[in-house]
Amino acid sequence: MDVYVLPYDHPDAVKLTEEVQQEYVVRYGDPDVTPVDPADFAPPGGIFLVGYRDGAPVACGGWRAHDDPTPPLRPGDAELKRMYVVTAMRGRGLSRLMLAELEAAARRSGRTRLVLETGTRQPEALSLYRATGYADMPNFGVYRDDPLSVCLSKPL
Repeated sequence: MDVYVLPYDHPDAVKLTEEVQQEYVVRYGDPDVTPVDPADFAPPGGIFLVGYRDGAPVACGGWRAHDDPTPPLRPGDAELKRMYVVTAMRGRGLSRLMLAELEAAARRSGRTRLVLETGTRQPEALSLYRATGYADMPNFGVYRDDPLSVCLSKPL
């Protein structure tokens, strides 16, 4: 997979983020309502990556800086958002590759910890994150009180 830094509002990024939002609708009944500004994913305060296989966009993910002093978030955090692999390409290690690229980019940008919010109806995501060193943390964000929400973190 070839991975490129693209703007969050690039057509290929938009296509994939719309697909991941539909995945949330299927699993939870609604899209993710967490406020997202494309500018959040512009360097140096964030990044958005799109992975291509044979010229087609097949995976994406991004992080945005969180220097919020409100626990459980803390200065130096980066929040992972919109990790996704198209259905036809799942099971090939692309999510691990994308996650490793995002972690490396966050580390290079001086971020000290990655945080994320996922859910109990995304067992594949939970398995990936836990297998790569992410641990449970107190919930944050718009889903902090949702019983289906799971928040994880990993020091960089």
